[in-house]
This record gives sequence, structure tokens and C-alpha cells, in this order.
Amino acid sequence: MSILKKIAFAGLAVAALAAALPASADDLAKVRERGTFSFAMSGSFPPFSFVNDKNEVVGFDVDIGNELAKRLGVKPVVVTTAWDGIIAGLISGKYDAVVGSMTITPEREKAVAFAGPYYHSGRAVFVPETSPAESLDDLKDRSVGVTLGEVSDKWARQRSGWTVRTYKALSEALLDLQAGRIDAIAADSIPVLVASKSSGQNVREIAIPDAGNGDSIGIALRKNSGELKDAIQKALDDMRADGTYEKISMKWVGRDIR
Repeated sequence: MSILKKIAFAGLAVAALAAALPASADDLAKVRERGTFSFAMSGSFPPFSFVNDKNEVVGFDVDIGNELAKRLGVKPVVVTTAWDGIIAGLISGKYDAVVGSMTITPEREKAVAFAGPYYHSGRAVFVPETSPAESLDDLKDRSVGVTLGEVSDKWARQRSGWTVRTYKALSEALLDLQAGRIDAIAADSIPVLVASKSSGQNVREIAIPDAGNGDSIGIALRKNSGELKDAIQKALDDMRADGTYEKISMKWVGRDIR
């Protein structure tokens, strides 16, 4: 079975699992009774989530999740997990939400509910500064790195003539790009720009003609999350209104990305 078919099959399996789950007691009541709000992310997607030199998971998504917990009146619990199984983990009840820079797509909406969007980002293709490539067509018969399970993964596989290599984390793809083991990466533009600036890696963006208005990034919850989705949406709206959101965004990204 090809990797693309495996991804499609996994998506159908997750959607089937979501449909099979019975309606549950309200997740907001569970969160408040337990006194914690657990939220998942990859932990390898700087500046949104990554492990610092003190072995702490930090970043934009961590601060957003912590603030949501505060406004729900409970303690935050950060969970890091592999991206390709993160929705299945949510549906099975391993955590309350995914605050992990997840793009809202029709396929994912079949399996989970979304609050937000809480920021917007654009898909981009990057090559080393010294690369002769000037357009997407110049990458034909070249190797392009993507993070497994991300929207850019599926998009890159639809391009004719590209050899797609998958990675568990963006940082791994950037290392291979720098070492010349791949010719380009397709990914969310913000973390690539921030990571390359931080490391001193010189990359150049290649324009995507059909990029549109970018992707909407949401907070994923179980379909039967009840009042929890409404409470999180209200907390997000209040954070944007009172300046907390902008403060977090400026801290990690350097601009307001709402």
C-alpha cells in the first residue's frame, strides 16, 4: 500500500472511530471536576511548540493553552505526542484538546470539532539561498521534505514530478535541507522563517501561485465536547479583545498572526 493510500485510510479510520463513539457527558464539566485542562501538540514545531534548554515545552501554542486553562479556572497539562496520531489520541480521550497548530480541513472536520481559528498561516516552499530553483516547476525530479500528516504533506504529493520525503519534525527536515540531502521543504511559512532566522540558516521562499488566503488554524476537540467548545471559543475571543493574544503572538512570532 502506498504512503498516500495509508494516509487516506488512516483519515477514514479516524473518522469512523469518531462516528462510533457514544455521546459523552459534557467535557467542560469533566475538566472542571478534574481541575485540569490537557492539550496536545507535537512539541517539535518552533516557535509554536518546542523543548527549550531547560527541557521545558514552550512556545506560542503552549502559552495559548495555558491561558485557556487559566480562563477555564483549572490547571494546564501539556501533552506532547507524534503528529500522525494526534487526532486518534484526542478521540480516544487521552487529552481534552489539540492546541497544536492544526489546519482546519473538511477531512478533519469529519472526525473532530474546531474552536477558532486562533491564527492564520500560509503554506510555503523553501529552498537554500544558493539553490538555482526559482519556481515550483524547477523542483521537478527534486526531493521535497514535509512533516508527516501535515496539510503540506498531502499537497506536495499532488505535485507532479516531486520526490516527497517525510519527517517526524520540521527541525529534521531543515537539517537535511541544510546538509543538501533534500532540495526543498514544503511547510507552514511562519515556523520555517522563525527557525531559519534563529539558526542562521539562509533559505529563500518560492512563490506558490495557488496559495490563496492561507490556512485557518484551529483548536481541535471531540465532536461530543458539549459546552467545552463554547467556553474555549469565548476564552479565545476575550484574549483577542483584552490584548492577551497579541502579547503572546508578539512574544513568539514577532507579529499579530490572528
